Amino acid sequence: TTMIARSGSINHRFLNNSGEGKKAVIVITSNRGLAGGYNTNVIKQVTSSGIAKEDMLVYSIGRKGKDYLARRGYDIKADYSDVINAPLYNDAMNICKRMLQDFEAGNIGEIYIAYTGFKNTVVHEPKLLKLLPVSADMMQQDGDKAGNVIPMNYEIEEDRALDLIIPKYVTSLIYGAIKEAVASENGARMQAMDSATSNAEEMIS
Repeated sequence: TTMIARSGSINHRFLNNSGEGKKAVIVITSNRGLAGGYNTNVIKQVTSSGIAKEDMLVYSIGRKGKDYLARRGYDIKADYSDVINAPLYNDAMNICKRMLQDFEAGNIGEIYIAYTGFKNTVVHEPKLLKLLPVSADMMQQDGDKAGNVIPMNYEIEEDRALDLIIPKYVTSLIYGAIKEAVASENGARMQAMDSATSNAEEMIS
């Protein structure tokens, strides 16, 4: 987004989408329970997002989120639950490719991702981030950070450059979110098991 902020007005299909169509949300949860509030906290990010149920398409990674949202009438557009067991960069690339195809086709007008960010083994932060289109606020913030004084020049035309860069940008965000989610899930499950063990020992005493 810093690069885009320095580029001035750019007319590109991944940036200037009209916003029409449904809003896609990639929801990353686990395939198993016994992890405290890990799954519930991500689901709350989705259900309290302000996006109406009828306007949302869910691309799920993790059965817990998929099952909960499906039971409540959310439209599950695609299920990638197996990815969470052993996530690879290629998995994120395939998900990104599908999302951008739906975006270009006008089936979706905005793309979000809901996941749990990893800070450390005991601190995990549920997040809902907008991936596309890049908003004016995002560009302004990054433009301010960059000083917004150095113009961005392209060796090849900007359309070709962005055709390469934006899919890599979205893929990297999806892959990073999956890896953070897996780390957070393991941390949350360790905490839950530790609490269960402590409670059991207290009861035995």
